[in-house]
Amino acid sequence: MRFLDLPAVRQAAGTVRLPGSKSISNRCLLLAALAEGRTEIRDLLESDDTAVMLAALKSLGVAIESGGDGVVQVDGCAGVFPTKQAELFLGNAGTALRPLAAVLSLCGGNYRLSGVPRMHERPIRDLVDALRALGADIRYLANDGFPPLAIGPGNVRLDAPIRVRGDVSSQFLTALLMALPLTGRDAQVEVAGELISKPYIEITLNLMQRFGVQVERSGWQRFAMTGVQKYRSPGVVHVEGDASAASYFLAAGAIGGGPVRVEGVGRASIQGDVRFADALQSMGAQIIRGDNWMEARAPAGGRLQAFDADFNHIPDAAMTLAVVALFAAGPCVLRNVGSWRVKETDRLAAMAAELRKVGATVEEGSDFIRVSPPRQISPYATIDTYDDHRMAMCFSLVTLAGVPLRINDPECVAKTFPGYFGEFARIVR
Repeated sequence: MRFLDLPAVRQAAGTVRLPGSKSISNRCLLLAALAEGRTEIRDLLESDDTAVMLAALKSLGVAIESGGDGVVQVDGCAGVFPTKQAELFLGNAGTALRPLAAVLSLCGGNYRLSGVPRMHERPIRDLVDALRALGADIRYLANDGFPPLAIGPGNVRLDAPIRVRGDVSSQFLTALLMALPLTGRDAQVEVAGELISKPYIEITLNLMQRFGVQVERSGWQRFAMTGVQKYRSPGVVHVEGDASAASYFLAAGAIGGGPVRVEGVGRASIQGDVRFADALQSMGAQIIRGDNWMEARAPAGGRLQAFDADFNHIPDAAMTLAVVALFAAGPCVLRNVGSWRVKETDRLAAMAAELRKVGATVEEGSDFIRVSPPRQISPYATIDTYDDHRMAMCFSLVTLAGVPLRINDPECVAKTFPGYFGEFARIVR
């Protein structure tokens, strides 16, 4: 499908059962593959990103059975992949390529990791440098500092703390932490600079603990683990609903009256993106939370309020707020979102370009974006999505201004939420 025309709507109300979290799904798959014993993963996300992780693990010799309805059985390999030579294509899934690069560098085999052209533009030098410092054999096959990668048997040494930068992507730290238990030795990781997206590290630590490995954290700069620990299957793991996906529907409720309820995440969530609801609440939206659900309504007293805030902690969900800003009572500023530039596309540039198409005045900085809403949102805009699922889903909210909209390449949402547009159509009118 080259494009999708969305009709003008004014209201949003209903209930949405969220798909599984991409971040939790791919972490659980890899941890289950590395663990001793069989793990049953329930409510696993079915999407492009999880599909490439599943395919990669099967290529590495991991036995995986699908029971349907988001249930898979993974027979762990106790930290030793049976296949010692493989070429793995990982699409544009950073949650697959980066952790696998770290794990495979400690597996004593020969591997090649590649992805789509955009994946080959996403930096990985900081992770590779950290892995090389502990003796990994990793080579760049094209441009220095970027995938594709060739990985060979290394000579691991852990006589000093491993240093990794934290200000480009939290996935580099996640990859190191998930891989280090395979060494069987005590290990320490030190983070250089400000660690971004801290809630995603909390997800990593939480899931590692469920699989039997405890990491001691000293602030956000130092992480340590003992070598006596091994990954062991917890038996059954449930994947939470995707808190990033929840942002689109909660925003729809805040803009279109509501109530809109999302099921699958709530007060008990381990995902940082549930704090998106706090941002909506600060704008005046009415938010109610349960342990496993959240609900949003429009402000009781009129329009959503403007904001000027730091969103380093929820960069993915913050994209939704950039579009919500179109409905605010004044200019809105999203700060400390420089990591947008190294995601599925340069999201700062893309967001600025597409917001201007619907009439907004936009100032784009190196790590911030300022959005001044128009008096009237322009109808019949054609939104380019840059092969970025979040661009497509965010901009569907524009139709709640009572304007029709065209979304180019709508099928890019298959990366994390193949049924998104059907769910969105079901709650708007």
